[in-house]
Amino acid sequence: MADLITVDDPTDPRLRDYTGLTDVELRRKREPAEGLFIAEGEKVIRRAKEAGYEMRSMLLSAKWVDVMRDVIDELPAPVYAVSPDLAERVTGYHVHRGALASMQRKPLPTATELLRSARRVVVMESVNDHTNIGAIFRSAAALGMDAVLLSPDCADPLYRRSVKVSMGAVFSVPYARLDTWPKGLETVREAGFTLLALTPDEKAKTLDEAAPHRMDRVALMLGAEGDGLSTQALVAADEWVRIPMAHGVDSLNVGAAAAVAFYAVATGRPQL
Repeated sequence: MADLITVDDPTDPRLRDYTGLTDVELRRKREPAEGLFIAEGEKVIRRAKEAGYEMRSMLLSAKWVDVMRDVIDELPAPVYAVSPDLAERVTGYHVHRGALASMQRKPLPTATELLRSARRVVVMESVNDHTNIGAIFRSAAALGMDAVLLSPDCADPLYRRSVKVSMGAVFSVPYARLDTWPKGLETVREAGFTLLALTPDEKAKTLDEAAPHRMDRVALMLGAEGDGLSTQALVAADEWVRIPMAHGVDSLNVGAAAAVAFYAVATGRPQL
């Protein structure tokens, strides 16, 4: 059973995992280096725990202690009870969900390990917006994608904002980083995948024409918001695909585009 510890000093060193959560650059460097990530909200904390992540500690406002009692009773980790004001002073923002947990990261699998059993894979290039990362993982989980591969410069899927937006889907879809880009795409191709680059370019086939749901193994490549896939990535692809647009709209947000494309890629789905 976890110890329930009341803390009233925002500088208490035991709360170090939770300090400055709004400082993106700090957290990007510190969290992976220290092997931790932050789960926010009851549902996300429970999903992280169910996915087998070890909890380092929890930070709860008083009204959430009873709600999380079953989790607390199973934990060997400390639980810090704080006032909403103190939580805000520590984290740098209003913790309106009232519950945070510091979780221990797991070692990432290699791309080769993931590709052995996968048939539908997402490949992201230079996606650095944490909201988009979270939205893409959530759609990948909901629409049956088997794994996610990230270029070396993609944002961290376990950053607090990504985890929150994904509603914990980052815990259910396995992911790995490609060591090099775009050379790392050869690993995907050698595993038997057809590389499909999602682009609004008119020269691309529509998803109807490409019929990815009929392909045996598909890796759908997505680029960053605005810039899209790089020239090098487009050249490395086996085929370009696009979502047909109406009413003069030239493109979708990458999170929305991903959801549409995932539906088209999923095995047995009807064509768009």
